[in-house]
Amino acid sequence: METSAPRSVLVVDDSEACRAALRVALIEAGYDCFVASNAPDALEVAQGRDLSLVVTDLDMPHCDGLWLLGRFKQSAPGVPVIFLSARSDVEVAVDCLRDGAADYLVKPLRVSALLEAVERAIAVRQAHAESRQKADAELSLAAQAQTAWALLAALEAREDETSRHSQRVVHYATAIAEALGIRGNELQEIGRGALLHDIGKIGIPDAVLLKPQKLTSSEWAQMRKHPEIGYQMIRNIEFLSTAASIVLAHQERWDGGGYPKHLRGQEIPIGARVFAVADTFDAMTSDRPYRSGSSFACAIAEIQRCAGSQFDPEVTRAFLSLGESRLRGLRQGVQAAIAARAKRSPPTLQPALLAS
Repeated sequence: METSAPRSVLVVDDSEACRAALRVALIEAGYDCFVASNAPDALEVAQGRDLSLVVTDLDMPHCDGLWLLGRFKQSAPGVPVIFLSARSDVEVAVDCLRDGAADYLVKPLRVSALLEAVERAIAVRQAHAESRQKADAELSLAAQAQTAWALLAALEAREDETSRHSQRVVHYATAIAEALGIRGNELQEIGRGALLHDIGKIGIPDAVLLKPQKLTSSEWAQMRKHPEIGYQMIRNIEFLSTAASIVLAHQERWDGGGYPKHLRGQEIPIGARVFAVADTFDAMTSDRPYRSGSSFACAIAEIQRCAGSQFDPEVTRAFLSLGESRLRGLRQGVQAAIAARAKRSPPTLQPALLAS
């Protein structure tokens, strides 16, 4: 970040404790921080100041964060607005991003997550100031990435292992797709589909999603709705349209015995066929509350056995070509990255302060 760039942040929250916690975190990170307890006061505080960005609570009495976003889009269109909310509702997050928010963070949040979002938003603003034409393309990509990660973060707020699983599957699926000769935008689409494949689980009740024991038949019926729920959530987001088809078909089988549409063979999108192998491999080699993970060798042998029934034979051959050593390296790389991020992260801001 350039030192000449403005580093003034306006925090808006009707909770005094929340404002104080955010102000301390931002000042300690080197930002000038101004505060306001409501949206109209925020507009007065902003007058005459060259703000870097605004961090505002979404749900406030009288005039909410969306109202404030609209006023800043009119009076200071270059100032990014980041929303904070106790609601881990992915539809609300998507609506806010569509309306022009720079990011959507779920309370309670880690200090590191707040600061990363602030730095990311300011970096995007600087890129726009340096080169409008170049930044337009960069902003589009950044918005796409932010939308995808906001969706995943909303799910991670409920079930952390789903996020870890998704990140591992992205790496496995990408490696398999590359072994098939898939490149460029199609490869990126498969990565996005793999990352968001379980996003529909946001619509599954906690009693089912977080149950540590095996599910009953009726609970499985609820769980099996998640591909269609996920598809409906993201199908109208333009850059996720292809990923949506992967989300919908990620539980289909080569022999037609999957769900929800019982697709068979090449009726299943190639991204979903690649994902099916990557997902099964990670599921088999990962510990669950009710069982221990299988060895890599056993999981590889089982996937090979199911080629032509559960899995596309060609995709299976690409998977087998990676070998156990490469697969183990991919998993270790993801786990190391997750551990490194956790080690760098400061303690979580107290939930009582950020859960208004």
